[in-house]
Amino acid sequence: MRETQQDQLVMAEEQMQQLRSKATELLLREEWKEAVQAYSHFISLCQDQVSKAPEDPEHVLKLHKSLCLALSNRAEARSRLRDFAEALRDCDQALKIESTHFKTLLCKGKILLNLSRYSMALECFKTAQLDPQANGSSVSLNGYLQKCKKLELMSRTGAFDLSEWVVNGFRGKPLEPAEYIGAVQIKISEIRGRGLFATKNIDAGTLVLVTKAVATERGILPDQNLDENAQLVMWKNFTEKVMDSAAKCSRTRDLISTLSSGEDEDELEVPEINLFKPESEHIGGYPNEKLDVNRILSILDVNSLVEDAISSKVLGKNSDYYGVGLWVLASFINHSCVPNARRLHVGDYLIVHASRDIKAGEEITFAYFDVLSPLDKRNEMCKTWGFRCDCKRCKFEEDLYSRQDIREIEMGLERGIDAGAAVHRLEEGMRRWTVREREKGYLRASFWDACSQAYSPEKSAKGWGRRIPPMDSVVDSIAEAVGSDERVLKMVVEKLKKGSGGVVEMERALKLGRGVYGKVVKKQAMKTLLGLGVL
Repeated sequence: MRETQQDQLVMAEEQMQQLRSKATELLLREEWKEAVQAYSHFISLCQDQVSKAPEDPEHVLKLHKSLCLALSNRAEARSRLRDFAEALRDCDQALKIESTHFKTLLCKGKILLNLSRYSMALECFKTAQLDPQANGSSVSLNGYLQKCKKLELMSRTGAFDLSEWVVNGFRGKPLEPAEYIGAVQIKISEIRGRGLFATKNIDAGTLVLVTKAVATERGILPDQNLDENAQLVMWKNFTEKVMDSAAKCSRTRDLISTLSSGEDEDELEVPEINLFKPESEHIGGYPNEKLDVNRILSILDVNSLVEDAISSKVLGKNSDYYGVGLWVLASFINHSCVPNARRLHVGDYLIVHASRDIKAGEEITFAYFDVLSPLDKRNEMCKTWGFRCDCKRCKFEEDLYSRQDIREIEMGLERGIDAGAAVHRLEEGMRRWTVREREKGYLRASFWDACSQAYSPEKSAKGWGRRIPPMDSVVDSIAEAVGSDERVLKMVVEKLKKGSGGVVEMERALKLGRGVYGKVVKKQAMKTLLGLGVL
Protein backbone atom coordinates (compact mmCIF):
# COMPACT_ATOMS: atom_id res chain seq x y z
CA MET A 1 0.00 0.00 0.00
CA ARG A 2 2.78 2.33 0.98
CA GLU A 3 4.69 1.52 -2.22
CA THR A 4 1.58 2.30 -4.29
CA GLN A 5 1.20 5.71 -2.64
CA GLN A 6 4.91 6.37 -3.18
CA ASP A 7 4.59 5.42 -6.85
CA GLN A 8 1.59 7.75 -7.26
CA LEU A 9 3.54 10.54 -5.62
CA VAL A 10 6.50 10.02 -7.95
CA MET A 11 4.20 9.95 -11.00
CA ALA A 12 2.45 13.14 -9.85
CA GLU A 13 5.78 14.89 -9.30
CA GLU A 14 7.00 13.85 -12.76
CA GLN A 15 3.77 15.11 -14.33
CA MET A 16 4.04 18.40 -12.42
CA GLN A 17 7.68 18.80 -13.44
CA GLN A 18 6.76 18.30 -17.11
CA LEU A 19 3.88 20.79 -16.79
CA ARG A 20 6.08 23.35 -15.00
CA SER A 21 8.74 23.07 -17.73
CA LYS A 22 6.11 23.43 -20.45
CA ALA A 23 4.45 26.42 -18.75
CA THR A 24 7.81 28.15 -18.19
CA GLU A 25 8.76 27.66 -21.83
CA LEU A 26 5.43 29.11 -22.99
CA LEU A 27 5.90 32.09 -20.65
CA LEU A 28 9.39 32.76 -22.02
CA ARG A 29 8.04 32.49 -25.60
CA GLU A 30 5.35 35.05 -24.62
CA GLU A 31 2.54 32.67 -25.59
CA TRP A 32 0.36 34.08 -22.85
CA LYS A 33 -2.92 32.19 -23.36
CA GLU A 34 -1.19 28.83 -23.60
CA ALA A 35 0.95 29.69 -20.55
CA VAL A 36 -2.20 30.47 -18.52
CA GLN A 37 -3.67 27.10 -19.48
CA ALA A 38 -0.48 25.20 -18.59
CA TYR A 39 -0.07 26.98 -15.24
CA SER A 40 -3.76 26.41 -14.45
CA HIS A 41 -3.27 22.66 -14.94
CA PHE A 42 -0.11 22.72 -12.83
CA ILE A 43 -1.80 24.73 -10.05
CA SER A 44 -4.72 22.31 -9.97
CA LEU A 45 -2.37 19.32 -9.61
CA CYS A 46 -0.30 21.12 -7.00
CA GLN A 47 -3.35 21.98 -4.88
CA ASP A 48 -4.51 18.39 -5.16
CA GLN A 49 -1.12 17.16 -3.89
CA VAL A 50 -1.21 19.60 -0.97
CA SER A 51 -4.56 18.18 0.14
CA LYS A 52 -3.18 14.61 -0.05
CA ALA A 53 0.05 15.21 1.88
CA PRO A 54 -0.96 16.87 5.17
CA GLU A 55 1.31 14.56 7.25
CA ASP A 56 4.50 15.49 5.44
CA PRO A 57 5.29 19.12 6.41
CA GLU A 58 8.50 19.25 4.36
CA HIS A 59 6.74 18.05 1.20
CA VAL A 60 3.83 20.46 1.80
CA LEU A 61 6.27 23.36 2.19
CA LYS A 62 7.91 22.43 -1.11
CA LEU A 63 4.50 22.25 -2.82
CA HIS A 64 3.51 25.65 -1.37
CA LYS A 65 6.65 27.23 -2.81
CA SER A 66 5.91 25.71 -6.22
CA LEU A 67 2.29 26.85 -5.97
CA CYS A 68 3.31 30.41 -5.03
CA LEU A 69 5.65 30.71 -8.01
CA ALA A 70 3.10 29.20 -10.41
CA LEU A 71 0.39 31.64 -9.26
CA SER A 72 2.84 34.50 -9.70
CA ASN A 73 3.74 33.37 -13.23
CA ARG A 74 0.09 32.88 -14.17
CA ALA A 75 -0.58 36.41 -12.89
CA GLU A 76 2.18 37.70 -15.16
CA ALA A 77 0.68 35.93 -18.18
CA ARG A 78 -2.84 37.15 -17.35
CA SER A 79 -1.63 40.71 -16.92
CA ARG A 80 -0.05 40.57 -20.41
CA LEU A 81 -3.52 39.57 -21.68
CA ARG A 82 -4.88 42.62 -19.78
CA ASP A 83 -6.96 40.32 -17.59
CA PHE A 84 -5.99 42.39 -14.57
CA ALA A 85 -8.79 41.27 -12.24
CA GLU A 86 -7.84 37.59 -12.48
CA ALA A 87 -4.13 38.46 -12.36
CA LEU A 88 -4.66 40.31 -9.07
CA ARG A 89 -6.55 37.32 -7.63
CA ASP A 90 -3.56 35.11 -8.48
CA CYS A 91 -1.21 37.58 -6.79
CA ASP A 92 -3.34 37.66 -3.64
CA GLN A 93 -3.44 33.85 -3.50
CA ALA A 94 0.34 33.68 -3.87
CA LEU A 95 0.87 36.32 -1.15
CA LYS A 96 -1.28 34.30 1.25
CA ILE A 97 1.33 31.56 0.91
CA GLU A 98 4.34 33.91 1.14
CA SER A 99 3.53 37.52 2.06
CA THR A 100 6.88 38.98 0.94
CA HIS A 101 7.35 36.93 -2.23
CA PHE A 102 9.42 39.30 -4.38
CA LYS A 103 8.25 38.24 -7.84
CA THR A 104 4.57 38.35 -6.85
CA LEU A 105 4.85 41.76 -5.18
CA LEU A 106 6.62 43.13 -8.25
CA CYS A 107 3.95 41.68 -10.54
CA LYS A 108 1.09 43.00 -8.37
CA GLY A 109 2.70 46.43 -8.16
CA LYS A 110 3.01 46.64 -11.95
CA ILE A 111 -0.64 45.61 -12.38
CA LEU A 112 -1.82 48.22 -9.86
CA LEU A 113 0.36 50.80 -11.60
CA ASN A 114 -1.33 49.94 -14.91
CA LEU A 115 -4.71 50.38 -13.19
CA SER A 116 -3.59 53.83 -11.91
CA ARG A 117 -3.78 52.71 -8.26
CA TYR A 118 -0.56 54.45 -7.39
CA SER A 119 -0.49 54.39 -3.58
CA MET A 120 -1.41 50.67 -3.51
CA ALA A 121 1.30 49.93 -6.08
CA LEU A 122 3.78 51.91 -3.99
CA GLU A 123 3.02 49.74 -0.95
CA CYS A 124 3.71 46.60 -3.01
CA PHE A 125 7.09 47.87 -4.18
CA LYS A 126 8.03 48.96 -0.65
CA THR A 127 7.13 45.52 0.72
CA ALA A 128 9.13 43.88 -2.10
CA GLN A 129 12.22 45.61 -0.75
CA LEU A 130 11.97 43.38 2.35
CA ASP A 131 12.68 40.26 0.29
CA PRO A 132 16.40 39.32 0.05
CA GLN A 133 15.90 38.81 -3.70
CA ALA A 134 15.31 42.57 -4.02
CA ASN A 135 19.08 43.18 -3.74
CA GLY A 136 19.65 41.63 -7.16
CA SER A 137 16.88 43.72 -8.75
CA SER A 138 17.40 46.97 -6.88
CA VAL A 139 17.75 49.10 -10.04
CA SER A 140 14.45 47.87 -11.51
CA LEU A 141 12.62 48.09 -8.18
CA ASN A 142 13.93 51.58 -7.44
CA GLY A 143 12.74 52.63 -10.89
CA TYR A 144 9.22 51.48 -10.11
CA LEU A 145 9.33 53.12 -6.67
CA GLN A 146 10.35 56.48 -8.13
CA LYS A 147 7.77 56.23 -10.92
CA CYS A 148 5.03 55.44 -8.38
CA LYS A 149 5.96 58.40 -6.20
CA LYS A 150 5.84 60.79 -9.17
CA LEU A 151 2.51 59.46 -10.43
CA GLU A 152 0.97 59.46 -6.95
CA LEU A 153 1.97 63.12 -6.55
CA MET A 154 0.54 63.99 -9.98
CA SER A 155 -2.71 62.18 -9.19
CA ARG A 156 -3.14 64.34 -6.06
CA THR A 157 -1.96 67.69 -7.42
CA GLY A 158 -2.37 67.58 -11.20
CA ALA A 159 1.26 68.82 -11.45
CA PHE A 160 1.85 67.47 -14.96
CA ASP A 161 4.39 69.00 -17.34
CA LEU A 162 4.82 68.19 -21.06
CA SER A 163 7.35 70.97 -21.68
CA GLU A 164 10.50 68.89 -22.15
CA TRP A 165 8.76 66.61 -24.64
CA VAL A 166 7.42 69.62 -26.56
CA VAL A 167 10.82 71.36 -26.69
CA ASN A 168 12.37 68.10 -28.00
CA GLY A 169 9.95 68.11 -30.91
CA PHE A 170 7.80 65.25 -29.50
CA ARG A 171 10.71 62.83 -29.91
CA GLY A 172 10.77 59.84 -27.60
CA LYS A 173 8.06 59.02 -25.10
CA PRO A 174 6.24 61.80 -23.24
CA LEU A 175 6.16 61.84 -19.46
CA GLU A 176 3.45 59.34 -18.55
CA PRO A 177 0.54 61.23 -16.98
CA ALA A 178 -1.27 60.08 -13.87
CA GLU A 179 -5.04 59.85 -13.84
CA TYR A 180 -6.29 62.98 -12.10
CA ILE A 181 -9.69 64.41 -11.17
CA GLY A 182 -9.77 68.09 -10.23
CA ALA A 183 -12.43 70.21 -8.55
CA VAL A 184 -15.44 68.75 -10.38
CA GLN A 185 -18.64 66.85 -9.69
CA ILE A 186 -21.44 65.30 -11.77
CA LYS A 187 -24.88 66.93 -11.53
CA ILE A 188 -28.12 67.20 -13.46
CA SER A 189 -27.47 69.55 -16.39
CA GLU A 190 -29.71 72.29 -17.74
CA ILE A 191 -28.16 71.57 -21.14
CA ARG A 192 -29.12 67.89 -21.30
CA GLY A 193 -28.98 64.83 -19.07
CA ARG A 194 -26.08 64.96 -16.65
CA GLY A 195 -22.96 67.09 -16.85
CA LEU A 196 -19.62 67.84 -15.23
CA PHE A 197 -19.52 70.95 -13.01
CA ALA A 198 -16.72 72.97 -11.40
CA THR A 199 -16.81 72.98 -7.59
CA LYS A 200 -14.45 75.99 -7.38
CA ASN A 201 -13.11 78.72 -9.66
CA ILE A 202 -10.76 77.37 -12.35
CA ASP A 203 -8.34 79.64 -14.22
CA ALA A 204 -7.83 79.33 -17.97
CA GLY A 205 -5.30 76.61 -18.79
CA THR A 206 -5.73 74.81 -15.46
CA LEU A 207 -5.99 71.04 -15.56
CA VAL A 208 -9.54 69.73 -14.98
CA LEU A 209 -8.97 65.99 -15.36
CA VAL A 210 -6.68 63.37 -16.88
CA THR A 211 -8.20 60.02 -17.77
CA LYS A 212 -7.06 56.88 -19.54
CA ALA A 213 -9.11 55.33 -22.35
CA VAL A 214 -11.10 52.15 -21.84
CA ALA A 215 -10.06 51.42 -25.43
CA THR A 216 -8.89 53.25 -28.56
CA GLU A 217 -8.63 52.37 -32.23
CA ARG A 218 -6.34 54.18 -34.67
CA GLY A 219 -4.74 53.64 -37.99
CA ILE A 220 -6.51 55.66 -40.65
CA LEU A 221 -4.63 58.73 -41.82
CA PRO A 222 -6.82 61.87 -41.61
CA ASP A 223 -5.90 63.04 -45.14
CA GLN A 224 -7.21 59.83 -46.65
CA ASN A 225 -10.80 59.37 -47.74
CA LEU A 226 -12.55 57.32 -45.09
CA ASP A 227 -14.44 54.83 -47.19
CA GLU A 228 -17.35 53.03 -45.58
CA ASN A 229 -15.62 49.66 -45.32
CA ALA A 230 -12.58 51.15 -43.56
CA GLN A 231 -14.85 52.93 -41.08
CA LEU A 232 -16.80 49.75 -40.41
CA VAL A 233 -13.62 47.73 -39.78
CA MET A 234 -12.29 50.42 -37.46
CA TRP A 235 -15.57 50.64 -35.55
CA LYS A 236 -15.79 46.85 -35.26
CA ASN A 237 -12.25 46.64 -33.84
CA PHE A 238 -13.00 49.44 -31.39
CA THR A 239 -16.24 47.91 -30.09
CA GLU A 240 -14.55 44.54 -29.67
CA LYS A 241 -11.80 46.15 -27.59
CA VAL A 242 -14.37 47.86 -25.36
CA MET A 243 -16.35 44.65 -24.87
CA ASP A 244 -13.18 42.73 -24.10
CA SER A 245 -12.23 45.30 -21.43
CA ALA A 246 -15.73 45.17 -19.95
CA ALA A 247 -15.70 41.36 -19.89
CA LYS A 248 -12.34 41.21 -18.11
CA CYS A 249 -12.98 43.89 -15.47
CA SER A 250 -16.21 44.36 -13.51
CA ARG A 251 -15.17 47.89 -12.52
CA THR A 252 -14.76 48.87 -16.17
CA ARG A 253 -18.13 47.28 -16.95
CA ASP A 254 -19.82 49.19 -14.14
CA LEU A 255 -18.23 52.52 -15.14
CA ILE A 256 -19.37 52.06 -18.74
CA SER A 257 -22.86 51.29 -17.37
CA THR A 258 -23.06 54.78 -15.84
CA LEU A 259 -23.07 56.28 -19.35
CA SER A 260 -26.16 57.17 -21.33
CA SER A 261 -27.28 55.03 -24.23
CA GLY A 262 -29.28 57.98 -25.57
CA GLU A 263 -32.59 56.97 -24.01
CA ASP A 264 -34.39 58.01 -20.81
CA GLU A 265 -31.60 60.38 -19.80
CA ASP A 266 -33.79 62.11 -17.22
CA GLU A 267 -34.19 58.83 -15.33
CA LEU A 268 -30.48 58.05 -15.06
CA GLU A 269 -28.78 58.19 -11.66
CA VAL A 270 -26.13 60.80 -10.94
CA PRO A 271 -22.92 58.95 -9.97
CA GLU A 272 -20.57 60.20 -7.27
CA ILE A 273 -17.29 61.56 -8.63
CA ASN A 274 -15.32 59.26 -6.30
CA LEU A 275 -16.56 56.29 -8.31
CA PHE A 276 -14.24 57.38 -11.15
CA LYS A 277 -11.11 57.64 -9.01
CA PRO A 278 -8.89 54.61 -9.74
CA GLU A 279 -7.99 54.16 -6.06
CA SER A 280 -11.62 54.06 -4.94
CA GLU A 281 -12.87 50.79 -3.54
CA HIS A 282 -14.97 49.12 -6.20
CA ILE A 283 -18.37 48.01 -4.98
CA GLY A 284 -20.07 45.88 -7.62
CA GLY A 285 -23.57 46.71 -8.70
CA TYR A 286 -23.38 50.33 -9.84
CA PRO A 287 -25.36 49.28 -11.77
CA ASN A 288 -24.38 45.62 -11.63
CA GLU A 289 -25.65 44.43 -14.95
CA LYS A 290 -24.10 42.50 -17.78
CA LEU A 291 -23.57 44.66 -20.82
CA ASP A 292 -24.99 43.13 -23.94
CA VAL A 293 -23.66 43.97 -27.39
CA ASN A 294 -26.58 46.24 -28.32
CA ARG A 295 -26.24 48.29 -25.14
CA ILE A 296 -22.48 48.67 -25.67
CA LEU A 297 -23.08 49.85 -29.23
CA SER A 298 -25.70 52.37 -28.07
CA ILE A 299 -23.39 53.70 -25.36
CA LEU A 300 -20.50 54.00 -27.82
CA ASP A 301 -22.69 55.75 -30.40
CA VAL A 302 -23.46 58.44 -27.83
CA ASN A 303 -20.19 58.69 -25.90
CA SER A 304 -17.21 57.85 -28.14
CA LEU A 305 -14.82 60.70 -28.86
CA VAL A 306 -12.87 61.30 -32.06
CA GLU A 307 -9.34 62.44 -31.21
CA ASP A 308 -8.95 64.94 -34.05
CA ALA A 309 -11.91 67.15 -33.13
CA ILE A 310 -12.57 70.91 -33.12
CA SER A 311 -12.00 71.18 -29.35
CA SER A 312 -8.93 68.93 -29.17
CA LYS A 313 -5.26 68.65 -30.07
CA VAL A 314 -3.45 65.36 -30.66
CA LEU A 315 0.19 65.61 -29.62
CA GLY A 316 2.99 63.29 -30.72
CA LYS A 317 2.99 60.44 -33.22
CA ASN A 318 -0.78 59.84 -32.96
CA SER A 319 -1.39 63.18 -34.70
CA ASP A 320 -0.68 61.34 -37.98
CA TYR A 321 -3.65 59.03 -37.46
CA TYR A 322 -7.40 59.14 -37.18
CA GLY A 323 -8.41 57.80 -33.79
CA VAL A 324 -11.53 57.09 -31.76
CA GLY A 325 -11.79 56.12 -28.09
CA LEU A 326 -13.92 55.88 -24.97
CA TRP A 327 -12.96 58.00 -21.96
CA VAL A 328 -15.73 57.47 -19.42
CA LEU A 329 -15.60 60.58 -17.22
CA ALA A 330 -15.00 62.93 -20.17
CA SER A 331 -18.17 61.51 -21.74
CA PHE A 332 -20.21 63.49 -19.18
CA ILE A 333 -19.02 66.79 -20.72
CA ASN A 334 -21.82 68.38 -22.76
CA HIS A 335 -21.67 70.74 -25.74
CA SER A 336 -22.10 74.49 -25.55
CA CYS A 337 -21.62 77.25 -28.14
CA VAL A 338 -19.83 79.10 -25.31
CA PRO A 339 -17.46 76.27 -24.37
CA ASN A 340 -14.99 76.64 -21.52
CA ALA A 341 -12.82 73.53 -21.91
CA ARG A 342 -10.57 71.85 -24.45
CA ARG A 343 -8.68 68.58 -24.48
CA LEU A 344 -5.27 67.19 -25.41
CA HIS A 345 -4.69 63.60 -26.49
CA VAL A 346 -1.34 62.12 -25.46
CA GLY A 347 -1.10 58.40 -26.15
CA ASP A 348 -4.20 56.77 -24.66
CA TYR A 349 -4.66 59.61 -22.16
CA LEU A 350 -7.14 62.47 -22.49
CA ILE A 351 -6.21 65.72 -20.72
CA VAL A 352 -9.01 68.24 -20.15
CA HIS A 353 -8.19 71.84 -19.24
CA ALA A 354 -10.06 75.14 -18.98
CA SER A 355 -9.97 77.15 -22.22
CA ARG A 356 -11.19 80.25 -20.35
CA ASP A 357 -11.86 81.12 -16.72
CA ILE A 358 -14.58 78.94 -15.17
CA LYS A 359 -16.62 79.99 -12.14
CA ALA A 360 -17.56 77.65 -9.30
CA GLY A 361 -20.88 75.97 -10.12
CA GLU A 362 -20.47 76.49 -13.88
CA GLU A 363 -20.90 73.47 -16.12
CA ILE A 364 -17.77 72.36 -17.96
CA THR A 365 -18.44 72.16 -21.70
CA PHE A 366 -16.73 71.31 -24.99
CA ALA A 367 -17.45 72.56 -28.49
CA TYR A 368 -18.70 69.48 -30.36
CA PHE A 369 -18.46 71.45 -33.62
CA ASP A 370 -17.11 74.77 -34.94
CA VAL A 371 -18.59 77.51 -32.73
CA LEU A 372 -16.81 80.29 -34.67
CA SER A 373 -19.81 80.11 -37.00
CA PRO A 374 -23.09 82.00 -37.49
CA LEU A 375 -26.22 80.81 -35.68
CA ASP A 376 -27.79 79.20 -38.77
CA LYS A 377 -24.73 77.02 -39.39
CA ARG A 378 -24.53 76.06 -35.72
CA ASN A 379 -28.20 75.06 -35.76
CA GLU A 380 -27.53 72.83 -38.79
CA MET A 381 -24.62 71.17 -36.99
CA CYS A 382 -26.78 70.65 -33.91
CA LYS A 383 -29.24 68.69 -36.04
CA THR A 384 -26.51 66.34 -37.24
CA TRP A 385 -25.62 65.69 -33.59
CA GLY A 386 -29.25 65.13 -32.68
CA PHE A 387 -29.80 67.93 -30.18
CA ARG A 388 -30.79 71.59 -29.92
CA CYS A 389 -28.45 74.06 -28.24
CA ASP A 390 -30.15 76.47 -25.84
CA CYS A 391 -27.01 78.10 -24.42
CA LYS A 392 -26.94 81.81 -23.52
CA ARG A 393 -25.29 82.70 -26.80
CA CYS A 394 -27.81 80.84 -28.97
CA LYS A 395 -30.76 82.39 -27.10
CA PHE A 396 -29.27 85.89 -27.40
CA GLU A 397 -28.55 85.49 -31.11
CA GLU A 398 -32.00 84.03 -31.83
CA ASP A 399 -33.59 87.19 -30.41
CA LEU A 400 -31.16 89.43 -32.29
CA TYR A 401 -31.47 87.60 -35.62
CA SER A 402 -35.00 88.93 -35.98
CA ARG A 403 -33.34 92.27 -36.81
CA GLN A 404 -32.95 93.04 -40.48
CA ASP A 405 -29.50 94.56 -39.86
CA ILE A 406 -27.93 91.17 -39.05
CA ARG A 407 -29.49 89.54 -42.09
CA GLU A 408 -28.18 92.35 -44.29
CA ILE A 409 -24.62 91.82 -43.01
CA GLU A 410 -24.88 88.09 -43.76
CA MET A 411 -26.32 88.69 -47.21
CA GLY A 412 -23.60 91.26 -47.90
CA LEU A 413 -20.90 88.70 -47.05
CA GLU A 414 -22.59 86.18 -49.34
CA ARG A 415 -22.47 88.79 -52.14
CA GLY A 416 -18.76 89.30 -51.49
CA ILE A 417 -18.61 92.70 -49.75
CA ASP A 418 -15.32 93.69 -48.16
CA ALA A 419 -14.75 91.91 -44.83
CA GLY A 420 -13.75 95.19 -43.18
CA ALA A 421 -17.08 96.71 -44.26
CA ALA A 422 -18.96 93.79 -42.71
CA VAL A 423 -17.04 94.16 -39.43
CA HIS A 424 -17.72 97.91 -39.46
CA ARG A 425 -21.45 97.37 -39.96
CA LEU A 426 -21.49 94.74 -37.18
CA GLU A 427 -19.70 97.06 -34.74
CA GLU A 428 -22.02 99.95 -35.64
CA GLY A 429 -25.03 97.70 -35.14
CA MET A 430 -23.80 96.54 -31.72
CA ARG A 431 -23.47 100.17 -30.64
CA ARG A 432 -27.04 100.89 -31.71
CA TRP A 433 -28.38 97.76 -30.05
CA THR A 434 -26.47 98.54 -26.81
CA VAL A 435 -24.93 95.07 -26.77
CA ARG A 436 -22.92 94.22 -23.64
CA GLU A 437 -19.24 93.24 -23.80
CA ARG A 438 -19.74 89.47 -23.39
CA GLU A 439 -22.44 89.53 -26.10
CA LYS A 440 -20.11 91.43 -28.42
CA GLY A 441 -17.79 88.44 -28.11
CA TYR A 442 -20.65 86.14 -29.13
CA LEU A 443 -21.37 88.11 -32.31
CA ARG A 444 -17.71 88.56 -33.23
CA ALA A 445 -17.28 84.80 -32.88
CA SER A 446 -20.31 84.28 -35.16
CA PHE A 447 -18.74 86.57 -37.76
CA TRP A 448 -15.25 85.14 -37.28
CA ASP A 449 -14.66 84.59 -40.99
CA ALA A 450 -15.15 88.32 -41.65
CA CYS A 451 -13.02 89.31 -38.63
CA SER A 452 -10.17 86.98 -39.60
CA GLN A 453 -10.08 88.44 -43.12
CA ALA A 454 -10.37 92.06 -41.96
CA TYR A 455 -7.52 91.67 -39.45
CA SER A 456 -5.31 89.38 -41.52
CA PRO A 457 -1.62 90.47 -41.69
CA GLU A 458 -2.07 91.22 -45.39
CA LYS A 459 -4.88 93.68 -44.74
CA SER A 460 -4.30 94.61 -41.09
CA ALA A 461 -7.57 96.60 -41.26
CA LYS A 462 -5.52 99.60 -42.46
CA GLY A 463 -8.27 100.80 -44.75
CA TRP A 464 -10.68 101.14 -41.86
CA GLY A 465 -8.54 102.91 -39.29
CA ARG A 466 -10.49 103.71 -36.15
CA ARG A 467 -13.83 102.83 -37.72
CA ILE A 468 -13.39 99.28 -36.50
CA PRO A 469 -11.90 98.26 -33.13
CA PRO A 470 -8.25 97.15 -32.91
CA MET A 471 -7.57 93.46 -33.43
CA ASP A 472 -6.47 93.00 -29.80
CA SER A 473 -9.84 93.92 -28.34
CA VAL A 474 -11.67 91.68 -30.84
CA VAL A 475 -9.38 88.73 -30.03
CA ASP A 476 -9.80 89.24 -26.28
CA SER A 477 -13.59 89.46 -26.47
CA ILE A 478 -13.88 86.29 -28.58
CA ALA A 479 -11.58 84.34 -26.23
CA GLU A 480 -13.48 85.55 -23.18
CA ALA A 481 -16.81 84.56 -24.73
CA VAL A 482 -16.04 81.18 -26.31
CA GLY A 483 -12.61 80.28 -24.95
CA SER A 484 -9.28 80.07 -26.74
CA ASP A 485 -9.31 78.77 -30.29
CA GLU A 486 -6.39 77.76 -32.51
CA ARG A 487 -7.45 80.09 -35.32
CA VAL A 488 -7.65 83.13 -33.02
CA LEU A 489 -4.27 82.19 -31.56
CA LYS A 490 -2.79 81.82 -35.05
CA MET A 491 -3.86 85.36 -35.98
CA VAL A 492 -2.04 86.79 -32.94
CA VAL A 493 1.06 84.67 -33.62
CA GLU A 494 1.19 85.79 -37.26
CA LYS A 495 1.09 89.41 -36.14
CA LEU A 496 4.04 88.76 -33.81
CA LYS A 497 6.03 87.02 -36.53
CA LYS A 498 5.49 90.05 -38.79
CA GLY A 499 7.15 92.17 -36.08
CA SER A 500 3.93 94.07 -35.36
CA GLY A 501 3.64 93.17 -31.68
CA GLY A 502 5.61 93.78 -28.52
CA VAL A 503 5.66 92.40 -24.99
CA VAL A 504 1.91 92.84 -24.49
CA GLU A 505 1.15 90.98 -27.71
CA MET A 506 3.53 88.18 -26.70
CA GLU A 507 1.70 87.81 -23.37
CA ARG A 508 -1.61 87.72 -25.23
CA ALA A 509 -0.32 84.91 -27.46
CA LEU A 510 0.93 82.93 -24.44
CA LYS A 511 -2.40 83.41 -22.64
CA LEU A 512 -4.32 82.17 -25.69
CA GLY A 513 -1.80 79.31 -25.96
CA ARG A 514 -2.57 78.24 -22.38
CA GLY A 515 -6.24 78.16 -23.34
CA VAL A 516 -5.50 75.92 -26.34
CA TYR A 517 -2.79 73.65 -24.86
CA GLY A 518 -3.22 74.13 -21.11
CA LYS A 519 -0.69 74.89 -18.40
CA VAL A 520 0.90 71.47 -18.95
CA VAL A 521 3.04 73.35 -21.50
CA LYS A 522 5.17 75.99 -19.75
CA LYS A 523 6.24 79.38 -21.11
CA GLN A 524 9.41 78.53 -23.06
CA ALA A 525 7.91 75.32 -24.40
CA MET A 526 4.79 77.27 -25.42
CA LYS A 527 6.94 79.70 -27.40
CA THR A 528 8.58 76.73 -29.14
CA LEU A 529 5.19 75.20 -29.89
CA LEU A 530 3.91 78.47 -31.37
CA GLY A 531 7.08 79.07 -33.38
CA LEU A 532 7.97 82.12 -31.27
CA GLY A 533 11.14 80.73 -29.68
CA VAL A 534 13.49 83.27 -31.27
CA LEU A 535 11.29 86.33 -30.67
